[in-house]
Amino acid sequence: MDKKREYFGRLTDLIRTYRKIIVVEADNVGSSQLHAVRQALRGKAEVLFGKNTRIMKCISMMANENEEIQNLVPHIKGNIGFVFTNGDLKEIKDIIEANRREAPARVGAIAPVDVIVPAQNTSLEPTQTSFLQALNIASKITRGTIEILNDVHLIKAGDKVGASEAALLQKLDMRPFYYSLSIKTVYDNGQIFDAAILNITDETFEGFMATGIKNIASISLAANIPTIAAVPHLFINGYKKVLSVAVATEVTFPLAQAAKDFIADPSKFAVAAAPAAAAESAPVQDEPESESDSDMGFDLFG
Repeated sequence: MDKKREYFGRLTDLIRTYRKIIVVEADNVGSSQLHAVRQALRGKAEVLFGKNTRIMKCISMMANENEEIQNLVPHIKGNIGFVFTNGDLKEIKDIIEANRREAPARVGAIAPVDVIVPAQNTSLEPTQTSFLQALNIASKITRGTIEILNDVHLIKAGDKVGASEAALLQKLDMRPFYYSLSIKTVYDNGQIFDAAILNITDETFEGFMATGIKNIASISLAANIPTIAAVPHLFINGYKKVLSVAVATEVTFPLAQAAKDFIADPSKFAVAAAPAAAAESAPVQDEPESESDSDMGFDLFG
């Protein structure tokens, strides 16, 4: 009873202290790995695990004090725990994911990723060929050992690891799986978000904003409804109309006059632009060449 009361007090204090909670799943995560995560998060976040029934009961008891915390209840299932923080959620995510450990493929485990056995000259003895044949793996004997001829898609993500597959990976000394605390849900100031929100970078957000602004400006212009997003386009379109009127009439102003002069005689601008372009493309020389050093622009001694 004392431990239960102590746990309730601890969870209650954490909920009162921190505004952000990351719900994590700890399947296949050992105590030593969890300890390493706690150390890495020290000073930035606090980790708490417990029985789901206790967690839900504690949250229920806090309903009058913090009604929004009830939003977590549907997500309290499985082998989960809480990471409490007031800091940057993406930083906490990066720390959690950095503390992952490789693991062998154990019999009965659900594969989190595809497992590809690459073509290779193994250290297996020739007596093991029948073992590979049972797994439909093409092989041959090379210099007294077995050579796997082609890459083999041994296990698909989501499949259960069989005894033969686990034995082969062990023989090849392959540890294909990596386990860490898996982020399931994010609670931020009463709002629940999918874990995928933590993958959004500043660049991604800027891209979304730019696309949104373009869409708003397009709709605004098409519907003839002025908005802040459309203001630059409205000014430019207005200027184009004024310029068109000036070009078609005697009305003028400096920029309009430049357009009129160009329309009247484009060759003047072509002549003026040619020396400028040549000056930009010409190489910079420390000393001018004399006529004796070149002939028709080609260096005789190059």
